[in-house]
Amino acid sequence: MTNRYDVLIVGAGAAGLFCAMHAGRGGRSVLLLEHAHRIGKKILISGGGRCNFTNLHTTAENFLSANPHFAKSALARYTPADFLELVEKHNIPWHEKTLGQLFCDRAARDIVSMLEQECAEAGVIIQVATAVREVSHHEGFHLKTDSGVISGRSLVIATGGLSIPKMGATPFGYKVAEQFGLKLQPCRPALVPLTFAPEDLNRYGALAGISTEAIATAGSGRFREKLLFTHRGLSGPAVLQMSSYWQPGQPAVFDLAPGRVWTDPLRMQTSQRDLSTARGALRVVLPHRLADRWLALQPPAAWTNQGLAEAESALHRWTVYPAGTEGYEKAEVTAGGVDTAELSARTLESRKVPGLYFIGEVVDVTGHLGGFNFQWAWASGAAAGRALASL
Repeated sequence: MTNRYDVLIVGAGAAGLFCAMHAGRGGRSVLLLEHAHRIGKKILISGGGRCNFTNLHTTAENFLSANPHFAKSALARYTPADFLELVEKHNIPWHEKTLGQLFCDRAARDIVSMLEQECAEAGVIIQVATAVREVSHHEGFHLKTDSGVISGRSLVIATGGLSIPKMGATPFGYKVAEQFGLKLQPCRPALVPLTFAPEDLNRYGALAGISTEAIATAGSGRFREKLLFTHRGLSGPAVLQMSSYWQPGQPAVFDLAPGRVWTDPLRMQTSQRDLSTARGALRVVLPHRLADRWLALQPPAAWTNQGLAEAESALHRWTVYPAGTEGYEKAEVTAGGVDTAELSARTLESRKVPGLYFIGEVVDVTGHLGGFNFQWAWASGAAAGRALASL
């Protein structure tokens, strides 16, 4: 059996759902396919189940890409205020956390229900538990599935990246891109915890569970947020943010006491400069267990002013050479993907294959932590959906 539609969309995540509703509003017949048994699975687990659905401070500078300018067009034409207007239309209660992050008051299910309702009102047909086995292109696009062949004038790939495979992540989108001759930027886990090398694990592994504010730096990424010690290495918002910029073999550098001068109490007195006094001073700046461990591993080489200056500097430039990351299993997103040079910045349509679109995480546009990746899903989905609606 062959079914024909104007638009076929593969992947019923944030970008796919958003694209579908916009295309459907234009009167196009839209079929949205999802290989899992339910839609929006990553939306449901995001933000601790509350869905950090956007960030008020979104700019193109909040995204990594081989072309840092690519995201500007879509982001400018669908803003956080636009999405918030939709949220409020559906009477979904929300709140702002720090740094412009917006969350649902109740649960992420509210966002999925909103998108499902918008798709239904736009006439979108959603078909779950449908795996696409093969894609061909001849006078339209033809998808071979277990339930038959489905055809469409246009095809949108919204299948996401490789992150969180237990949620059903697959390389499907990248394989379709390669099939049609589109270049890919190398993929890697992003927004992901880093792991210690064995020597550092022996030194700091016992600090698992301790959190402190820090500035984490790798490459051109520099973030001031919470750092968390884990049983395997380092995590917390500062590390997750920085991890997107870290490359294997590179150092990760941490200021463990941003804006603080922990040795001041020691410099102000000359009579008692010893480990006990240093411990008391450092405990004011760091969690006690971390302060104690730090001094046990690297006490001041001398109690002179020069020695204290070196000890001060060491705390602000703790340099770690991570063994790696915790991989796609723990990564929130995938960096890299379909090369933006292959796509129209305005419509997300392939420059080589008319009618073929790539949106969301499968594209080489990766947001910072804090709602930015959802905003890219909405913006890229709206860009492609509106373009399809106007055909």
